[in-house]
Amino acid sequence: MQVSSKGVGVISLSKGGDIVLSLAAFVPGVEAVVWINGCSANTALPLYYKNRQILSALKFDMDKMFSTESGALVTKYSMHDPLKEENKASLVPIERASARFLFVASEDDLNWDSKAYMNEMVDRLKRHGKENFESVSYPGAGHCLEPPFGPYCPSSFHGFIGVPVLWGGEPKAHAAAEVHLWRKIQEFFRTHLSCDKIQIKSKL
Repeated sequence: MQVSSKGVGVISLSKGGDIVLSLAAFVPGVEAVVWINGCSANTALPLYYKNRQILSALKFDMDKMFSTESGALVTKYSMHDPLKEENKASLVPIERASARFLFVASEDDLNWDSKAYMNEMVDRLKRHGKENFESVSYPGAGHCLEPPFGPYCPSSFHGFIGVPVLWGGEPKAHAAAEVHLWRKIQEFFRTHLSCDKIQIKSKL
């Protein structure tokens, strides 16, 4: 998270994506949002704000997960379609937000289809005449796009479903994406939060 006199900027990854979308849509003062490999709908549990449910939860289908030779699961196709009529109450109404958005999707994300979610949000904002967003996608990158120069994580234990899963990605392409994205995030906050003192060079 980054705070300036202009407002609050937030970074999210995975499940955190729909949380920061909801912050931008419902909470004043959120000015810049970085959404990385998230969902366009509220996931896992219904969302409450001021003691009132504001979004239902997008469900997932365990039967659409499949196991790999390593024993880790691929969960990419297990989420229900948020655009179907019965699921639209879970879609986060980002079109009502005034924040600037940076949408980031990995094209080899095996957790869920983050690129499809990103494309849906871009299309929705355009239909509402919005221009408060930019988007970028990374071929060969997996789900866990994190600050650069850390170890590549192809699979690990999934805290929500309780089993090992594959995150996707090819190590070299994934590492290059993290370096490029980290610089882009810092420039994004510097531009939209007027944070002139953001550190834009690695100290490593």
